Amino acid sequence: MVKSMPLTAPAPRKRLHKRVITLEGYQRDDGLWDIEGHLVDTKDYDFENSWRGRITAGTAVHNMRLRLTVDDTMTVRDVDAALDTGPHHVCADIAPAYKILIGECIKPGWNLRVRELLGGVRGCVHLVEMLGPIGTIAYQTMGPARAKKKQDDARGITRTRPARV
Repeated sequence: MVKSMPLTAPAPRKRLHKRVITLEGYQRDDGLWDIEGHLVDTKDYDFENSWRGRITAGTAVHNMRLRLTVDDTMTVRDVDAALDTGPHHVCADIAPAYKILIGECIKPGWNLRVRELLGGVRGCVHLVEMLGPIGTIAYQTMGPARAKKKQDDARGITRTRPARV
C-alpha cells in the first residue's frame, strides 16, 4: 500500500485565481476516438476588463473547449475548438486555426509540433498548453485497445469493424 503524503499546512493566505482543466477520452461507435479538454479560469474578486467591462468574482474569465478526433494510429482526423468566454474580443476568432492539426500524429515531438503550428499569435496560449495533456489522455484512453490489437495481431487474429451505415 502506498502511503499518502499530503502537503504541509500552508501559511495564511487568500485564493485569487482558480483554473479547472477537465480532460476526457471517448471511444466512438464509428471506431474513432474523441479526446476533449475543457478549461475554466475564474477570479475570486471583481475586476474591470477592457472588452467585457466588469467581471465579477466567480465568473469565468476563460471558458474554452477543445476536441481532437483521432484514429487508431493517433492521427488527428478532426478538431473542434470553442472559446465561449475570453478576456479579449479576438479570443473566439482563433478557434478555426486549430484545424491545422488535422493530419498530425500524436507521438513523440507532439508538443513541439503543436507549438510550431500554433505558438505565438497563431493560436491561444491556453489551448496550446492544453494540447500537451490532451496527447497524454489520448494514450491513456486508447492504450488498452491498442495493446489488445497488438496482441491480436501477434496471434494472427483479425478483427473487422461493423460496416458503417
